[in-house]
Amino acid sequence: MNAPVDPRHDLHDPRPAVGYDDAHPDAGFHDRTREAEQPGRTRRQIVWDQLTDLFRMRLDKSGHRVFLVAAAFTILYALIAGRLVQLGLRPDAPTVHRRAAAETSGARPDIVDRNGEILATDVKTVSVFAEPRRIVDKDEAVELLTAVLPGLDARELREKLAQKRGFVWIKREITPKQQQEVYRLGLPGIGFAPENKRVYPNGPVVSHVLGSTNLDNVGIAGIEKYIDGQGLAALSLAGLTTDSSELKPVALSLDLRVQHAMRDELVKGMEKFKAKAGAGLILDVNTGEVISLVSLPDFDPNNAADALDPNRINRINVGVYEMGSTFKALTTAMALDSGKVNINSSFDTRGVLRFGRFTIHDYHATGRVLNVPEIFIHSSNIGSARMALAVGVDGHKAFLKKMGQLDRLRTELPETAEPILPARWGELNTITIAFGHGIAVAPLQAAAAVGALVNGGNWVTPTFLKRDSHDVELASHRVIKPETSEALRFVMRLNAERGSASKAAIPGFFVGGKTGTAEKVIGGRYSKNRLFTTFMAIAPADKPKYLFVVLYDEPQGLPETYGFATAAWNAGATTGKIIERAAPLLGIPPRFEPPVTPFPTMTRLGAWGTR
Repeated sequence: MNAPVDPRHDLHDPRPAVGYDDAHPDAGFHDRTREAEQPGRTRRQIVWDQLTDLFRMRLDKSGHRVFLVAAAFTILYALIAGRLVQLGLRPDAPTVHRRAAAETSGARPDIVDRNGEILATDVKTVSVFAEPRRIVDKDEAVELLTAVLPGLDARELREKLAQKRGFVWIKREITPKQQQEVYRLGLPGIGFAPENKRVYPNGPVVSHVLGSTNLDNVGIAGIEKYIDGQGLAALSLAGLTTDSSELKPVALSLDLRVQHAMRDELVKGMEKFKAKAGAGLILDVNTGEVISLVSLPDFDPNNAADALDPNRINRINVGVYEMGSTFKALTTAMALDSGKVNINSSFDTRGVLRFGRFTIHDYHATGRVLNVPEIFIHSSNIGSARMALAVGVDGHKAFLKKMGQLDRLRTELPETAEPILPARWGELNTITIAFGHGIAVAPLQAAAAVGALVNGGNWVTPTFLKRDSHDVELASHRVIKPETSEALRFVMRLNAERGSASKAAIPGFFVGGKTGTAEKVIGGRYSKNRLFTTFMAIAPADKPKYLFVVLYDEPQGLPETYGFATAAWNAGATTGKIIERAAPLLGIPPRFEPPVTPFPTMTRLGAWGTR
């Protein structure tokens, strides 16, 4: 049987039929040409056929196709590489910068002492932050970061990175070495933010006055907190405090040299007398400037967490205590200034003073009638009580009110204490308060009052800032007569010559002073073996410039003190050493020849002790 004949096969055409020799180079071309010539095909179908034919594997066009594909991939990879370079060089998104700037600490002004010595300043540091949404492998990030940043808690860090927030802190204030180690990790979503770190180059020396700042460089105590309250916090919130060099330094009234000397003597004294705590103060009685303030135990403001220890409070400004016999200076001035008592008045101190079921007696009883200077020198409780009763309860309260003892004392330091007053003030209260029991005040508060008693009679509000003469006028007002002030200086000098203040009477500085020993209240009762001792001294006594205050909490008696733990043996002795070291620094020249007539009014009146 004959095979069927393909109708497309022309017996006289030497070319093979299409479909039987597809390998021929021109076969497809002629076939498409004929198909394109067929009627009914649209132009779109023709173009489509041509494009699909372009990608058919044909040896004569394969070189062009490989070149086209290579060029396309080259362009694609070039675009990707360019984008990666762009992302690497481009800074973080503005929103991240704004968030980091809002979270970082602002700059603070330097704090200097009265001579320009740096007490607190800012240094530049770096902190690490993360953008959790950009971190791909959080477990890897936690593992690497905890390896180079010791102290990080892995669980806490993992919780931070698991958040959907755009910004979290990893670690604040890292070292340059730690920054390099974190940088080498190459973790996406980890960045660095420049910050200001507060540094206190003198450590604990001025801690209770300076206070401290938190991690955000915000003042949380002391002068640091005061500075924020004066407008620095608002400037920081507005982003206007980025460089401390643009801010004017804050000049304090403190003298760093004197501060070192006082702290050194108090540390030695605490150790020697085995005291629970100690504190000291030097006050310029004419300007109200605090030249030195030390309270022990203190703390290092570079590690502010230590300040949380309740035993490290500022005992000069925050603690309130019964000031003992130092309060007799106020009682004596009150009696003299009232006009009901003069310097030669006498009071019977024999025996005891009974009031109801209470009995008042003298620690060192003389058993005789004493005049005003003798009452002060012998620190007679009975004599002081009788002088206060001569003035009366209302007069007593009014005088102490005028001397700032019944209200909270306000200074630049935000930490202050309210005095503890009797709920009902009667004659018994006047009797006990006359010799320093029954009312508790801050030592700075009592010092400010004594300063007014010896500076000529002007109350000057204490300050921790350097003060000029104009500021002094605004901060002062008269509270007692000049003659009363001279009388107080006279009896304080007399006490240094013949009484309990003799241990602070350093030759050449014409010192005057008053001791104070108070029994502490334990469980609602006075404890005879737990004492709070205070010593106040003025120098020079004829024209006082400075008031020195030293106190010890629960000092112990020693063999060399014959077992006594009263103020003269500990606080008085320490005050003398402080005066000896600080007076030359304060510009008090030694005078080995005493003034001829230091107290002219007392001499004219023929006061006891001037003869």
